[in-house]
Amino acid sequence: MKISRGTKLFILGAILVVIDQIIKVLVKTNMSLGETIDVLGDWFKLHYVLNEGMAFGMAFGGFFGKALLSVFRIILFGALCWWINGLSRKKDVPVGVLVGLTMITAGAMGNIIDCLFYGIIWPEITMPGAPFAFMFGRVVDMFYFPLFDYQLPWMDYPQTFFGAVFNFADSCVTCGAIYLLLFQYKFFSQESK
Repeated sequence: MKISRGTKLFILGAILVVIDQIIKVLVKTNMSLGETIDVLGDWFKLHYVLNEGMAFGMAFGGFFGKALLSVFRIILFGALCWWINGLSRKKDVPVGVLVGLTMITAGAMGNIIDCLFYGIIWPEITMPGAPFAFMFGRVVDMFYFPLFDYQLPWMDYPQTFFGAVFNFADSCVTCGAIYLLLFQYKFFSQESK
């Protein structure tokens, strides 16, 4: 029996979401908030933090912003699934386009799960002062690559180059988007015409 492209993409997306959730649950259940574990010296660390907003720890407008972001993620996830489904039925669409979009979609789903359900599963993960746990769970982040510190003459204190803490879902979104921009831009420029 031949497996359709859409089914293969669904399996890929499901695998990426499961990997993301396994990593997050392992970090949440085995590390204390704020704990750091050196993986590769000072270059790569596991650092458990909770993210209230968007990717890479960016905040977004308190409770209203958090609710709006959760709804936006769900709508975006649905739109991406619909788009991927339509593209997967076209034979002339490169597999790379479908894989890149699937990575972005899987990353979005990984962070949606955190926002919607982690506050219910672990009440301490709920955004402080939130009216209820559903939709107000904070995202578990853990990957930290403090490559080097720098200080420019006008800075009062040193800054860490790429000091963001992120998760596997963020990596899926970022890698998928970069891949599409670098290697599949011709497809999207043709589609826009």
